[in-house]
Amino acid sequence: MRTPLRTPLPTARPAPSRAPRRDLYAAGAAVLLVTAAVLVGRHIQDSRHTLFVNWPPLLASWDPHLGPGTPAAVLVAITVVAYGPALAVRLPWRTLLPVAWATATAWAFSLALVDGWQRGIAGRLTTRHEYLQVIDRFHDIPGTLRDFTHHILLNSPDHWPAHVAGHPPAAPLTFVLLDRIGLGGGGWAGVWCVTVGATACVAVLVAVRALTDETLARRAAPFLVLAPAAVWMGTSADGYFAAVAAWAVALLALAVTRRSLWAAGGSGLLLGLTCYLSYGLTLVAVIAAAVLLLGRDGVRRRPVLLVPLLAGLAVVPTAFTLAGFDWWEAYRLLVTRYYQGAGGVRPYGYWVWANLACTVLITGLATVAGLRRSVSGLLVRNRLGTAEARLALLVCAALLALLVADASGMSKAETERIWLPFAAWLLPACAFLPRPRAWLTAQAVLALLLNHLLLTGW
Repeated sequence: MRTPLRTPLPTARPAPSRAPRRDLYAAGAAVLLVTAAVLVGRHIQDSRHTLFVNWPPLLASWDPHLGPGTPAAVLVAITVVAYGPALAVRLPWRTLLPVAWATATAWAFSLALVDGWQRGIAGRLTTRHEYLQVIDRFHDIPGTLRDFTHHILLNSPDHWPAHVAGHPPAAPLTFVLLDRIGLGGGGWAGVWCVTVGATACVAVLVAVRALTDETLARRAAPFLVLAPAAVWMGTSADGYFAAVAAWAVALLALAVTRRSLWAAGGSGLLLGLTCYLSYGLTLVAVIAAAVLLLGRDGVRRRPVLLVPLLAGLAVVPTAFTLAGFDWWEAYRLLVTRYYQGAGGVRPYGYWVWANLACTVLITGLATVAGLRRSVSGLLVRNRLGTAEARLALLVCAALLALLVADASGMSKAETERIWLPFAAWLLPACAFLPRPRAWLTAQAVLALLLNHLLLTGW
């Protein structure tokens, strides 16, 4: 049985619609932010050519089109808007989770197939910047790991492609291992990223239910399923990274609420793996810290939970270090490589706020309105005694992690893809919104417009 954090609280109810105008003001401000990012970005790119994106603030090109995935995407959107909120309330919890995963998978696949199988899925991870370009260079995995840092800089011999150089070796190793078991090529890599990436919504639901209550998790479910972020989840390795990070946090939530040693160990293991999939995902520690704060009663009652958590956390770093890969040295070289390329030219003064416009596009206007309620609700409460306050803290922790990533200057452009792991934890803020069908419609329309008017790439 699920153990509550403390004395059972009254069932959480939807936030009262006392401030619908403020929600609309927040959404309107987000629209102005995106508009400014498009217009200012267009001017900078046309006059200075320093953004290195064709349709700022997104790495995309203007290309209105339809595709084989269009009917399916429209059908999924209509179905979730019409029936999602009601089904999320009525379905048994154990049924809701696989239904949410299946629907999120269908949404991501159908959006990807708007561009066709080859351009939308099979060819995404085979471009010159991507992981599948280096499969053959991992024929001796230990030797490649020992030599990995020698190929990060642009002036090094046989330097890695951009995405391989920009990530620790667990990222390319994933696709090397898929190839070794007979699932080679862009098609299988794309299917892997979409199907695994779609489980992120399930992980977030599990964590929200454990840390807050089931009612809020159920209200958030349709928004997690129908996220505009699915445009970039299919097909991007960052969708896969998002799922690993989400499950690390979800298992930590289960560990502190159920006082499970196995969940603590699993969380530590995945947190360690997350840091070796992407350097920037060390910021997931901010979200994990919020989980520990919310579950502090469970840790106090069973402090031994920290033992398997820390032991699990050490496994992946120890394995890679013993194999000869130095994470800190690789990160230092990556910073140099970043400024050797477009990162050294792209203006920080534009991207530090245009990145937030990208976040609006991947999370939608509903999330902006939900975040407004989360921040205001957290400010007026001085304790975490309600489910709503605990959810607000979790969401704000994700927002803080994203803002730190933004301020670092190591995420200038392409954050619509890179920040997917943080975006997944902003979406539950939509649970605070009244009239969910209206907001879901806005989410669906945004995703469909983005996918049919622009050709996204990375």
